[in-house]
Amino acid sequence: MQAARALVVDDEPDICELICLTLERMDIASERAGTVDEAERLLRQESFDLCLTDMQLPGRNGLDLVRLVQQQHPELPIAVITAHGSMDAAVEALKAGAFDFVPKPVDLKMLRKLVDSAMKLSRGSLPDPRSRRTLLGDSSPMQRIRGTIVKLARSQAPVYISGESGTGKELVARTIHEKGGRADKAFVPINCGAIPGELMESEFFGHIKGSFTGATTNKEGLFQAADGGTLFLDEVAELPQHMQVKLLRAIQERAIRPVGGQQEITVDVRILSATHKDLAQLVEDGQFRQDLFYRINVIQLNVPSLRERREDIPMLVEHVLTRLAGNNGQTGISLSDDAMQALSRYPFPGNVRELENILERALTMAEEQTITADDLMLPDHEPLSPAPSAPSGAIPEPDDDFLLEDYLEGIERSVITKALEKTNNNKTAAAQLLGISFRALRYKLKKLDLE
Repeated sequence: MQAARALVVDDEPDICELICLTLERMDIASERAGTVDEAERLLRQESFDLCLTDMQLPGRNGLDLVRLVQQQHPELPIAVITAHGSMDAAVEALKAGAFDFVPKPVDLKMLRKLVDSAMKLSRGSLPDPRSRRTLLGDSSPMQRIRGTIVKLARSQAPVYISGESGTGKELVARTIHEKGGRADKAFVPINCGAIPGELMESEFFGHIKGSFTGATTNKEGLFQAADGGTLFLDEVAELPQHMQVKLLRAIQERAIRPVGGQQEITVDVRILSATHKDLAQLVEDGQFRQDLFYRINVIQLNVPSLRERREDIPMLVEHVLTRLAGNNGQTGISLSDDAMQALSRYPFPGNVRELENILERALTMAEEQTITADDLMLPDHEPLSPAPSAPSGAIPEPDDDFLLEDYLEGIERSVITKALEKTNNNKTAAAQLLGISFRALRYKLKKLDLE
């Protein structure tokens, strides 16, 4: 393979020399240019694997060069060198298509990591992600999503993934990671709404032994665990205000300070975030910091709901049933025509996650190899029948006069009883089969006198 080559664009000889020397030690040859015009000429004449440019140049600036490269050499990763504290300029460059940025004074460790990631993209040395989980669907929205992901994977820009609950936002984030230059490093997901407020800073940034009651050892935080890789902040809208401030600083400075620590630790992390809430509206309402929103929302990607891609339902059903049946050691499981029609009409407020829960429940409850519409237990397909005095596990026979609440309790009693029988009265497993929390199951058991 031909030796790697980089184009370094900077009018300051000392910085240019430092960068070229660092590249040389990484076995990367370099050409130098002092202006955008000179860089444009070299790009026409020669081939490069990477371009590094200062933002402040005589005449046209680094942002102009980023745009030029995007238009004329879209496969070439370009990174910018920004003045200290110029995050606005860095964000603007990322929006224009820059691969990444490094602030002045140039941190050589950070620079080497950036170059490593860029070279993996440029030289096609990424791991093959085809064997991993993929985003299923041939609908136009899913084709657009996959095309966008390919572009986002060639950048280190923060991405804000929006969409309803259950649409697969974490899978989108994982796919961006696995197709990018950080694929060989960790992907660390964190649900911001699941961490108690008093433990959040320690979880994110780690802590030093003795820094608070219970801190018996030093502990690395999630930023350190994701160093070199990707940190996925799910339900980022749930972050309390004090953590929004600390997260903003960590993103801007690319450094964190463990609780009780005296020194900052440099971290190289790509931030992907998601929430099902309207983050822009939360900013308007003063519940989410505008400056943090600006930093994490450099690029926004909306994941479509299942209602917007109904033509993908048959493919998703086949995939989910194959996986579930395989996990249970079952074969030959199929869906009847009326069941598929029922799913095609259903609005799926819980999206793909709800589809998985419906199919898992139906697979558990079905008496035959073919799952019917009744097995799905969708609202439009439940046989109406009263349940005032039904025995445990039995759905009452129809009557001319019945109450809706009694009927619903009868259905619930029957479904819960079957789930408990299937799991040998393991309430935790039964709750999972039913797609509800353990606490919700306990409430229903008490309400229905099934305890």
